[in-house]
Amino acid sequence: MAATDPLTTTRRRSTDTQFRAHMETNFFGPLNVTRAVLPVMRAQRSGQVATITSTAAIVGQEFCAAYAASKFALEGWMESLRFDVAPFGISTTVVDPGFFRTELLVEGASSIRPELSIDDYAERTEKTIAAWKGMNGKQGGDPAKLGRALVQVMALPEPPQRWIAGADAVTAVEQKAHELLAQADAHRELSSALDHDDA
Repeated sequence: MAATDPLTTTRRRSTDTQFRAHMETNFFGPLNVTRAVLPVMRAQRSGQVATITSTAAIVGQEFCAAYAASKFALEGWMESLRFDVAPFGISTTVVDPGFFRTELLVEGASSIRPELSIDDYAERTEKTIAAWKGMNGKQGGDPAKLGRALVQVMALPEPPQRWIAGADAVTAVEQKAHELLAQADAHRELSSALDHDDA
């Protein structure tokens, strides 16, 4: 491998510039495209907006903070946008794919290539990079099947607000749902006792 291969870069963390690049691409990019077409959809009183986010929009992962933050933002925006556009006959669907056999692991590693050297992260970063390299080209999901299934989903009389795409994504989201319920229940009594006394 060439010395400039981003997968060989270790002991580093993302810079402010890298975080902003993720937000520009993964959040503001889809936001701007959607905002450009919404006037047409409102005028015709119909339309469908589908946005590809990621399982990382629901479940955070090590070494993916910048990527996950941008996807969480996109997911939150789309989830809220649906209330604004529904009165105009416009539906929104968030697609949360798991791992599909694309070049994302290599390209993703390149796009979040850490630039700040921090020795404390060296060993974990090296292991994460090695794991990504080992997974690349072996992801379970088939992109062609995903494309065909997405057409099917969007053709439904009522497309879903959220479509979890891939067996690994379903497992991850189910686990996160159980964790959220457990977290909500863990301190229920304390959490429920925070109203003003006159409420």
